[in-house]
Amino acid sequence: LSLGVPMAEAALAPTASRRDDTSPMIIMRDVNKWYGEFHVLRDINLKVDNGERIVICGPSGSGKSTLIRCINRLEEHQQGDIIVDGVELTSDVRNIDKIRTEVGMVFQSFNLFPHLTVLDNLCIAPQWVRKVPRADAERVAMEYLERVKIPDQALKYPGQLSGGQQQRVAIARALCMSPRIMLFDEPTSALDPEMIKEVLDVMIELAGTGMTMLCVTHEMGFARSVADRVIFMDAGEIVEQGPPEEFFSNPKSDRTKLFLSQILDH
Repeated sequence: LSLGVPMAEAALAPTASRRDDTSPMIIMRDVNKWYGEFHVLRDINLKVDNGERIVICGPSGSGKSTLIRCINRLEEHQQGDIIVDGVELTSDVRNIDKIRTEVGMVFQSFNLFPHLTVLDNLCIAPQWVRKVPRADAERVAMEYLERVKIPDQALKYPGQLSGGQQQRVAIARALCMSPRIMLFDEPTSALDPEMIKEVLDVMIELAGTGMTMLCVTHEMGFARSVADRVIFMDAGEIVEQGPPEEFFSNPKSDRTKLFLSQILDH
């Protein structure tokens, strides 16, 4: 994204249209990571195409969140290569900063600034990172608040909103940076059951725009309806992956079968 492009136009353009390159958006080659003695990622090999929607599932502690956090260098891998949108993630701070401006992330906890209004939460990164004028940043922020169906909450503070509303604000905030890739780390796990659907509805609508998405979640209905590919991880490894219809109806690994039998209602 060129900083010379008006923010309102750039942010609202379909993501796929800004990148004609047919090479993978994300490449992970033989990626390994340890926390001390704990081998959390084991020889991860993964390619994600531009516009592909991937759901990553697996038991707690399987390395799912660590994998996606490595994509924007919130976690540092010790071995292997990670290339995001043509840029290799190394210890080079300039490359890390470049990738972080192109990769949006939504966490389990909403991570909103409690002392700022919803509108200010959305405007702060475009203003400071992309040097977007305040008026342009506000215009784009309001368009995204419309998109996540809470424009009337713009002048409230996060503490005045429900959990579902706060998570929708977090999604809108990430979108305001006009990212090429969106990462979701169990975005509904901290929500009450009645709030989960409203957040998933926003994510389903977002998936329809052609944006590259990786989502760590146990919401298998979301995986069935949205994912191009479902990846199952266990013990730091990618055990199995495939299209949703194949993954759910004909899992090949015993570990996948056991996981699905525990998580699915039928």
